[in-house]
Amino acid sequence: MSSSSWLGKQRKPELTSLAEKVGLEDYASLKKADLEVALDEHLRANQTQLSKDPSLDPFFKYLSGPGPPVKKETSGAITLGEETKKPRARRTTKAKEDIQPTEHLVNLLDSDSSEPEQSKALVSRSPRSSLSFASDVRLPPSPSVVVDQIDQRTANIRSSISRTWERSGVIDFTENLRDKLSTTVSIESLALVVEICGLQKEILPIKYLAMVPASRILGTPEIPAKVPDLFVLLTPSFWSTFLLWLSTSVVLPMIFAYFFNLGLKAKHGQVRHAKNVHPANQYDPLAFNISKALVAWLVYRQELSFGGLVADESIQKIQDNVPGGYQGIMIGAGIGALTSIYEAILKK
Repeated sequence: MSSSSWLGKQRKPELTSLAEKVGLEDYASLKKADLEVALDEHLRANQTQLSKDPSLDPFFKYLSGPGPPVKKETSGAITLGEETKKPRARRTTKAKEDIQPTEHLVNLLDSDSSEPEQSKALVSRSPRSSLSFASDVRLPPSPSVVVDQIDQRTANIRSSISRTWERSGVIDFTENLRDKLSTTVSIESLALVVEICGLQKEILPIKYLAMVPASRILGTPEIPAKVPDLFVLLTPSFWSTFLLWLSTSVVLPMIFAYFFNLGLKAKHGQVRHAKNVHPANQYDPLAFNISKALVAWLVYRQELSFGGLVADESIQKIQDNVPGGYQGIMIGAGIGALTSIYEAILKK
């Protein structure tokens, strides 16, 4: 066992402390294999001073022991080389044929002498030195540290997504839309939109205009372009049907809701002046829905023509195209009435 093998058994922290103890310089950046070589050379160079240290006795014990045996082939090669050098001094008296075998033998001996250097190079590239980089890799102390790092990264990603979502303004838009739709007026308006959408197919039909060609770049097929037939606006049938629906579903109920407004009553039973009333409270939503249902029943069920002002054809168009007919109009009015009562209870 050589002295470097004793150093090879030591761990890197022990070698580091040993290097500091013996006064080795510039050892902090060295790897374990390089640190072993540097310590071996330093201890050999300062053997007389450091041999008195008891902690270094194992190193100097192997250092003072017998060295490795010398191969006989090497000594023989050296002897043979020496013997071959002597005839080369009398080369001037020999022929050319005698010189060539001698030179060939010398070349073989030189190649044999280079083999120990190659073996030393292979020894320097041992598995211990090739794996010395593993001592410099910092591993986590425990799996819990890895879990904490993952949780922290996940929390950072969630917070960034939340901040991006808040800056987009979607939350504010949703809250404002919710505030506007949470009223009786919005529910009544929705019922009117359903009625007019069903009636639009009859009084303002959609006509084919042209064909949009297919696009190979976008991968879209041919799409027919359709637009409302605006020429029907010039016909009396459109206006008679539309004005009948507008009068029975909007105008007449609004007139009744304005004059029969029970919400204008003050605490002492006096009607408040219109200037002091909020515009949203100018019309009573309950009176609006009750009058709307009553007018729809009279016109579309009882076929009240108001002295011949309403054409039977217009009544029939509304009956056939409004979703549910006059029953659908009355159902929408009933939903609006229940909503207005519920809203009035919540405000008390």
